[in-house]
Amino acid sequence: MGKKKVLIITYYWPPAGGPGVQRWLKFVKYLPDYGIEPVVYIPENPHYPIIDNTLVSEVSKTLTILRHPIKEPYKLASIFSKKTTTTISRGLISEHKKQNLLEKLMLYIRGNCYIPDARVGWVQPSVKFLVDYLEKSEIKTVITTGPPHSLHLIGLKLKNTTEIKWIADFRDPWTTIGYQKQLKLTNRSKQKHKILEKEVLNAADQIIVTSQVLKSEFESITTHPIALITNGFDYEPVTEINLDKKFTMSHIGSLLSKRNPEILWQVLSELIDENESFASHFQLNIVGIVSAEVLQSINKYNLINYLNNIGYVSHKESIKFQKQSQVLLLIEIDSEETRSIIPGKLFEYIVSNRPVIALGPKGSDTERILKETNTGQYYLYSEDKLLKEVILNYFESFEKGTLQTFGIGLQKYSRKSLTKALSNLI
Repeated sequence: MGKKKVLIITYYWPPAGGPGVQRWLKFVKYLPDYGIEPVVYIPENPHYPIIDNTLVSEVSKTLTILRHPIKEPYKLASIFSKKTTTTISRGLISEHKKQNLLEKLMLYIRGNCYIPDARVGWVQPSVKFLVDYLEKSEIKTVITTGPPHSLHLIGLKLKNTTEIKWIADFRDPWTTIGYQKQLKLTNRSKQKHKILEKEVLNAADQIIVTSQVLKSEFESITTHPIALITNGFDYEPVTEINLDKKFTMSHIGSLLSKRNPEILWQVLSELIDENESFASHFQLNIVGIVSAEVLQSINKYNLINYLNNIGYVSHKESIKFQKQSQVLLLIEIDSEETRSIIPGKLFEYIVSNRPVIALGPKGSDTERILKETNTGQYYLYSEDKLLKEVILNYFESFEKGTLQTFGIGLQKYSRKSLTKALSNLI
C-alpha cells in the first residue's frame, strides 16, 4: 500500500528566510517517516522580505511542489517607496507619531483594502487551480497554514466545493495578533476579520495551534477539535563551537519597534556603571533585523559601544550564534495579545545549552516552557530588580567558567516527535 498523500498550502517556503518557513519545512521533511507523502503548494513569484538560500538544500529532491502565480500589492507599492514597502512587509512598523504621511496611507490601504492580508488576491486563482488538481490526484486531505491567513480562505473554499478533510494550522493568532492595532482598521474591517476567522474555525475539520493560550482563545469561538502542536527544534549538524570569550548576551531574530525592552537596556547600563569587571567583559549581540527605535533606545542608555549589530544571517549561522553565546535573550512585546505567541527560536534556544533570559507579558506560554524544561528565566517588564540579579548571577558564573544549563524533557519538542503528532491527525 502506498503512502497517504496530503496537500500542504503555504506561502513561506525556501528560499524564504525567517521563522515562518521553518515549521512546515520540517514537517515536510519528516512526514514520509510516518507513511505520509506531502505535496506542497506555494506561490510561483512571491514577495519574500527575507531570503535565506541555505534552506533550499533542506528540500527533498523528490518532493512534489506545485507553484501558481500570485499578485501582491507590495510590488506595486514599491514604485512609490521601496524602503517603506520593505519595512512594512518585514513588520518594522514605526510608532504612530513617527510615521510619515506615505507610511500612514500605506498602512491604511494594507489594513482596509486587503482583508485578511496582502495575499488575498491569491485565493481565487488558487482555488480554481487546486479544485482541478485535487480531482485528478485523488488527494483527500488539505492543510493550510497561516499567517498569511488568506491561505485559510483557500481551504474554506476548497472545503465548500470538494470532498476533502481540511486541517487549518495557525502559527499565530488572527484577530488578536499584535500588529492588527497598527493597521488603522476601521470598525467595519475589524468586524470582517472576526467574521472570516469564525467561518474558518467552524468549517475546518481539524484546527492546529502552536500555544495553549491560543487554543483557549479559539475554544471560545468553535467546538471543532483543536490540537496543540508547538514549534520545535531540529538536530542541526554543526562543527565544534567554542563559547565566546566575552560575556555575550545575544538576541537572535527581529527586534521590531514595539519589541523594545527599555527595562533591559536600563539594567545593563546600571551594571556597566556599577561593576567594572562587567563593563570590561560585556557585549550585546543583535543578530537579525532591528528597528531604528530600538537602536535609538540602546544609544539612549549608552550601550552603543557595547553593541555588536550583526544584522540578518542564515538559519545555519543563527544556530552557531545561539551555541557560542554566553546568554540568550528572548524579547516579547509586553501586551495581552502576545501571551499566545511562542517564538520559534525558543525551541532552538532550549537545546543550545545556554541559559535564556526572557521578557514578556504575564501568563505567557513561553514562561511555562522555560520553567518545565529548566532552561532559563522569565521576567515581566516590571521586574527590573530580579532581572538585574539574574544577569549578575550569570555573569559571576561566567567568570568562574561554570555558566551552563541542564535542560529536562526536551525531546518532546523535537521536530520529529511533533511530526508524529501531526501524522496522527492526518
